[in-house]
Amino acid sequence: MKELLKKAKFFHLLERSEILEILSDSSFNEELFKSADEVRKKYVGDDVHLRALIEFSNYCRCNCKYCGIRSENSHIERYRLNKDKILEIAKGAVGFGYKTIVMQSGEDLTFRAEYLAEIISEIKKLNVAITLSIGERSYEEYKILKEAGADRFLLRIETTDKDLYQNMHPNADYENRKRCLYDLKKLGYETGTGCLVGLPGQTIETLADDILFFKDLDADMIGIGPLIPHPQTPLKDFTHGNFMLALKVMALTRLLLPDINIPATTAMETLNPKGRIIALQSGANVVMPNVTAEDVRSKYEIYPNKVGVNYDELSENLKKIGRTVSKGMGFRNKRRNI
Repeated sequence: MKELLKKAKFFHLLERSEILEILSDSSFNEELFKSADEVRKKYVGDDVHLRALIEFSNYCRCNCKYCGIRSENSHIERYRLNKDKILEIAKGAVGFGYKTIVMQSGEDLTFRAEYLAEIISEIKKLNVAITLSIGERSYEEYKILKEAGADRFLLRIETTDKDLYQNMHPNADYENRKRCLYDLKKLGYETGTGCLVGLPGQTIETLADDILFFKDLDADMIGIGPLIPHPQTPLKDFTHGNFMLALKVMALTRLLLPDINIPATTAMETLNPKGRIIALQSGANVVMPNVTAEDVRSKYEIYPNKVGVNYDELSENLKKIGRTVSKGMGFRNKRRNI
């Protein structure tokens, strides 16, 4: 096992069977996390990039079986923020020091690409990077948004097991999901994806395939988190995902894609009070504090008991582990020699 970890750490390559061996063996977890942390330090440094998250709509046309904002959930109060409100929040975040604005919503087609482009153009005047997380759109729509100034796009594949994907996402199309990711790469976005750990029917073989998919895509950002089913969904009685397994998938992803950005996801902290710091010590280098207006923040409940981020507390905790808040926009700095 030590030889496998050494191979991953120095050559950033593993065969599927080798990934499975590491995922199956818990006796070398600490060595895995330490290796991922060392690779993180070597390739992306000690800076932690803070991305200001604005959740501007909880309307969604999708009906994912685990998500609280699924279209069939009639128990939540829906909202949409208008252009002026989004810009007000963005300006406040920039004034606080954020260098990236993340605009996230459900798949809400009421927000036409042209309207979103107007908002993006205004936010870009604040001299920040813009990440979008708005789901599946056409190539032409992605192009409009890119030309307006969007820099990054996050679209999690969730699972590369096609049958499992179709089961968890009724009326969705796995191939279209992949098409979107490759369209985003083609258009020059920094492209983010990721997976859920703990879906019913998921196996470590599936997770190994997910990691290899990230490598093949050459994704620029990867978000990995344990499944936390919402109580108003078909998976309400299903056990949440395993924190340690999600951490291992994240650490392996860092070893195979050493120079990418990896967030310490909110779901990690929701399952473990120290989950965010543990993730930052196991390969992660990004945190996305929610800056959405307080009066609607609780309505964007993709899963229950979602924890927030206290900026001052986070800054202090980062100092304690030898990390610093980044002063830059945090774009991927690709290492061509790996």
